[in-house]
Amino acid sequence: MADAASRLTAVAERVLGSPLPVRIRAWDRSEAGPPGAPTLHIRHPRALRRILWRPGELGLARAWVAGEIDVEGDLYAALDLLAELIWEKGEDGDESRGLLDLARDPAVREAARELLSLAGPWPPPPPPREEARRRVGIRHTLGRDRKAISHHYDVGNDFYSLVLGPSMVYSCAYWEDGGTLEGAQHDKLDLICRKLALSEGQRLLDVGCGWGSLVLHAAREYGVRAVGVTLSQEQATFARKRIAEEGLTDRVEVRVQDYREVRDGPYDAIASVGMAEHVGAARYREYADDLYALLKPGGRLLNHQIARRPLRDEEAYSVDEFIDAYVFPDGELAPVGRTVGLLEDAGFEVRDLESIREHYARTLRAWVANLESDFPRAARLTSPGRARVWRLYMAASALAFERNRIGVNQVLAVRTPDSGDATGHAGLPLRARTWLADGSPSRGAEGNGGFPLHGGVARDG
Repeated sequence: MADAASRLTAVAERVLGSPLPVRIRAWDRSEAGPPGAPTLHIRHPRALRRILWRPGELGLARAWVAGEIDVEGDLYAALDLLAELIWEKGEDGDESRGLLDLARDPAVREAARELLSLAGPWPPPPPPREEARRRVGIRHTLGRDRKAISHHYDVGNDFYSLVLGPSMVYSCAYWEDGGTLEGAQHDKLDLICRKLALSEGQRLLDVGCGWGSLVLHAAREYGVRAVGVTLSQEQATFARKRIAEEGLTDRVEVRVQDYREVRDGPYDAIASVGMAEHVGAARYREYADDLYALLKPGGRLLNHQIARRPLRDEEAYSVDEFIDAYVFPDGELAPVGRTVGLLEDAGFEVRDLESIREHYARTLRAWVANLESDFPRAARLTSPGRARVWRLYMAASALAFERNRIGVNQVLAVRTPDSGDATGHAGLPLRARTWLADGSPSRGAEGNGGFPLHGGVARDG
């Protein structure tokens, strides 16, 4: 009988109808596939039981988190090759399942029987403990959102310090070619403050404030009085310690509070950075209404949010199984056009939209490098499974941003005085941004659609 790697390769190629682009190493030390290609190491037949029991991303994710599947060689190259197998472009341009759908097709049940003979005794083992527990009740209620946020963020401040670096900023940085992660995160914080035109004595609300980096920067550099809200107790504890160490307790407050519970407006400006992805489509108009109500007339909102590509049939959208189970429970992405429309429906005047998609790819690659630089310590600080989750999630996300499967946008909106105000003045200068004179891409900006990393410099306020 053939060895396990040869049998697995034959099954995959029978399903695909083409050669397998990755090499396979199996638990019996056998290998098959193209020499020199990234290697998918299937360490234990339990991985097959997980995949057969739960075909699709969730079965693969469980095997990865449990350490039963690994990649040897260039992780990014392997994920790129595997993504081509798992995802295909439909005739209408929408993404559809590839190999994972084929594995459910009656025409390839013989291949499934071959896998069953390799998989070993049933049933599969229970899911790894890092998987989000079964959720009950209506999505995006206060209680369920608190549990979802805790799953993602309350995994250890020391772990996040290793991954994020000293800035402790967990959102897309704003890069200059040749710059460092710390410099890019500083520039992102400052960009937000400049877009919001912050000045001495103003009140800033940071919705989803993380570990407090933006409220600290705004208070220190722009003299504002800032309130940050988060649902993570670990984040709040860390942020309050930083605030005290910098002697800013008289100007900066961090609360464990849902944005829906904030009642001390109006604020001069609101920042929402990497938080709106948790809101959900059904609640997004409520989110926009609440932020609008918390702003004074003339106040600005900076909404920094990941977006997905629009689908021809939006009803077909479903949340990524791996992300939902292991990374952001109940998280949802929307096309940027829908986000802008809902902000306008709430009364905002949208004045600027800046796509910084390429910046997030670079940020994620920097975080992966931090994680991989001391992976054993990262595993000790949280758990081996959790560290594996973050490595896969961040590397795959970097590729998704690079390949334009997802994007990230900063939307600047204003609570422009309503029609009762005869001026209708939004408070922005005529030229809010200064673009590069020739529009040429910056050095090293390949694959960015012809735009430099810094396409314009906000000079408003």
